[in-house]
Amino acid sequence: MARETRTVTPRGREGVAILGIDRYAHLKSPVHRWQHPPKLLGLLSLIFTFAGVERLQLLPLMVGVTAGLYALSRLPFSFLWGHLRYPGLFIAGVVVFLPLVQGETVIVQWGAVAVRWEGCLTVVLIVTRFVCIVTVSLVLFGTAPFVSSLKAMRSLGLPKLLVDMALLTYRYLEELAEMRLRMQRAMTLRGFRGDRLTKRNLERLADLVGTLLVRSYEQSQRVYQAMILRGYGQPTTEQDQTWQGIHAYSWWGLVLTLVIACSFWIAPLVL
Repeated sequence: MARETRTVTPRGREGVAILGIDRYAHLKSPVHRWQHPPKLLGLLSLIFTFAGVERLQLLPLMVGVTAGLYALSRLPFSFLWGHLRYPGLFIAGVVVFLPLVQGETVIVQWGAVAVRWEGCLTVVLIVTRFVCIVTVSLVLFGTAPFVSSLKAMRSLGLPKLLVDMALLTYRYLEELAEMRLRMQRAMTLRGFRGDRLTKRNLERLADLVGTLLVRSYEQSQRVYQAMILRGYGQPTTEQDQTWQGIHAYSWWGLVLTLVIACSFWIAPLVL
């Protein structure tokens, strides 16, 4: 069985870190001080700008901006590595063959296999953009509570249904992880050894997955009924106050971020 990663949230409740995207939202840093609505708008502009970078000359500047932003956030490197590792493996599997099939300038050849210069440059571009986009996304969602991020998205026009689905999905994954941990602990106390790949262990794991699916479905029904009883889905007259009380520090952060993003669009015209 996979080893659990236990964490203590800022509220003091001990749980299992599944997504853990906002586990460091309680830290103190210049990025944490940046209020979330303008921070969401500014960092999203950086993310879309990085996605459109095509010039290799801009990659060092993009890496520098990303590294500086992550350093200002004071998030630990382990947080970044933990969220880059598995998506990075997927990207590596996608781009590993590009140097073999793209381009005409051969730099290394072993028989019928040739590594081409243009393909290598494409790999560098794709990997750099991927790392920078994921890093900025972690800074965006890791320096504020997840609920605040969703409220800021709602204020920018994201449909309320999508916001509710995202919040319930995030919360439900944590509940499902806690349920899995309790069941796994009970199995271990009854002599289950998850490090042995046997037919009996596979049957027990299949039972575990089946039980989790049944319990999760039943719990989702109870949660939905409780939400309906509390008036979920009824029209409300509540006004959005997300953009009220934004201090000057946050507005200047938004302006600076937009200037940096615009510079990436202007730079190809100058170079």
